[in-house]
Amino acid sequence: MRLSGAGVDSARLDAGLILGAVLGVDRATLLAENTRRLSAQEIARFEALLARRLERRPLAQVLGHREFWSLDFLVTEATLDPRPDSETLVSAVLTACGTRPPARLLDLGTGTGCLLLSLLTEWPGTWGLGLDRSPEAAKVAALNAHRLGLGARAAIVVADWSSALRGTFDVVVANPPYIPEGDLAGLAPEVAVFEPRKALVAGADGLDDYRRIVRTLPDLLAPGGLVALEVGSGQADAVAGLLSAQGLVVSATVHDLAMVERVVLAKKRLANTPISH
Repeated sequence: MRLSGAGVDSARLDAGLILGAVLGVDRATLLAENTRRLSAQEIARFEALLARRLERRPLAQVLGHREFWSLDFLVTEATLDPRPDSETLVSAVLTACGTRPPARLLDLGTGTGCLLLSLLTEWPGTWGLGLDRSPEAAKVAALNAHRLGLGARAAIVVADWSSALRGTFDVVVANPPYIPEGDLAGLAPEVAVFEPRKALVAGADGLDDYRRIVRTLPDLLAPGGLVALEVGSGQADAVAGLLSAQGLVVSATVHDLAMVERVVLAKKRLANTPISH
């Protein structure tokens, strides 16, 4: 198979998903109709999409969308591909908030809007704001909000982290760039070549953007407010230290399905709450 020869690990699955997209059917229907003959137009469309995947372009960019938290998100070259690892953050935040959904939610570096919009679907009474420094990514997030019926409760703003913000939020989430500069070249072409570099790389140790974000959190979080940061492998302790240095109380680190410490949770102390020793 050509995809296998190009180094695509999930060659059979990807070919099936591309064919399903061409025919407008899901994988189960495709398997049930495996004797169907393709038209010349369908073959041409399949070959065009396959050629893009053979370049090692991410499948989500080839298809133009990706499922995340059982929702369908548009994906372009301006955004990261929503990953299952990031669903760990959504789950962790929902668990931490329990039966008390926040009134105001902030997503820093929203990309496709997958974190913001997934949480808003779980919290019908919550209003959310998504920031991204890329105008192109912000457009994608706004389109996703509209497609998911969340346009009235989700505002998308072009800004560099929290530089343009005023007021406080009950929950702040972020999946910032965390790949060390020297590690990018060793990643798969789907990431290193085709995903937006500014959404991936954050200095020599991968922590530059965390340093910028955590400095703003004491002013952004309401008393008792929660912050949830996705982190790269081996970065949880360092990020927890940055949060603690700003006076925030680190409450948990959460592992993803691969048992990598993927999310760090912290809270802002309530007013008049003493620091314990």
